[in-house]
Amino acid sequence: MSHRIVVLGAGYTGAFAAGRLARRLHRADVTITLVNAEPDFVERVRMHQLAVGQELKPRPLTGMFAGTGVDVRIARVTGVDVDRRTVAVTDQHGAGELPYDTLVYALGSRWSTHGVPGVAEHAHELASRPGALRLRERLATLTAGQAVTVVGGGLTGVEAATEIAEARPDLKVALVTRGDLGDWLSAKGRGYLREVFGRLGITAHEHIDVTGVEADRISTADGRTIPAAVTVWTTGFAVHPLAKATALRVTDTGQIVVDDTMRSVSHPEVYAIGDAAYAMGANDTPLRMSCASGVPMAWQGADSIAARLTGGKLPHVPLRYYNQCISLGRREGLIQYVTADDRSVPTALTGRLAARYKEVVCKGATWGVLNPMFGMPARRRRVTADPTPARSGAEATA
Repeated sequence: MSHRIVVLGAGYTGAFAAGRLARRLHRADVTITLVNAEPDFVERVRMHQLAVGQELKPRPLTGMFAGTGVDVRIARVTGVDVDRRTVAVTDQHGAGELPYDTLVYALGSRWSTHGVPGVAEHAHELASRPGALRLRERLATLTAGQAVTVVGGGLTGVEAATEIAEARPDLKVALVTRGDLGDWLSAKGRGYLREVFGRLGITAHEHIDVTGVEADRISTADGRTIPAAVTVWTTGFAVHPLAKATALRVTDTGQIVVDDTMRSVSHPEVYAIGDAAYAMGANDTPLRMSCASGVPMAWQGADSIAARLTGGKLPHVPLRYYNQCISLGRREGLIQYVTADDRSVPTALTGRLAARYKEVVCKGATWGVLNPMFGMPARRRRVTADPTPARSGAEATA
């Protein structure tokens, strides 16, 4: 009987993992099923571009994985039973179950309202394609002089504010942040960010806590109101809630706790990658939710599964950071170089060259997903180890 591998989620991490497993394992020994709610691969790092009216090329998953041995299942995951080793799904034909021997959990994250009143009803999000399209429709209705307020001063908020301001210079764009603008950046990076905000006419409201969102304004902890015909909420992400409803060991925020091979510390037949996983990077620092973390986690998890099933050597590659790539509209960018544990160093690349650098990185990540069988030599090894690891966490031996 073939070893059944089910991958949940076809974002960057899930798609990378499924393709890498298909290259590593012999088709006669495994079945690989990739489950995703949407039929297309979504370039999540470009949602701010989609929101301002730029067109993104459709990337059908069935076409991407045609001929790879990966079976694409378009369905919504509604539950995971880690004791019975089944996944509950719903698709156009109704409800069903998928049994697995190895599960790769890559359902990622979604926007988080943080319980702030009015956010769910009045704010827009950029964590999903449907959210970006709704924001796109709303922005198209705005007339000159109306206010767009982006709440959240992280990477997503900065990219959203600059993209909107560049595409719609007739609007009054503002960004609200709890700290200083770009406070995680180096002095050079902070200075350049302020320059770009000034050129684009973006108002930065710093050291502000938002306490409520209404249809045309936001309220702050110090009693002020800030105009907002459109509020874009980018204050962080929350993981998919399914894992927290299982017997898996998770953090308070619902991330699955994994070891350095991306394997669940409580259920050895489950692997978690990307935003859904709580993994340690350099200096025992938890990896942040990002594409920069997710793709290496996908490689590590897929190679670990293949090694355990074929009796190969387990990878223990340290997961680290090199830089943060930030687009500031289509013409300018900021590449902030960082330490292995993601702390900014003085060096930063700015301007048009940085914008081109960021575009190369985005295209490279997407190309890797779209070409799952290209690149490293295919080494489809036969499954030789026990495909059902013991709950004690004992390693399969060669």
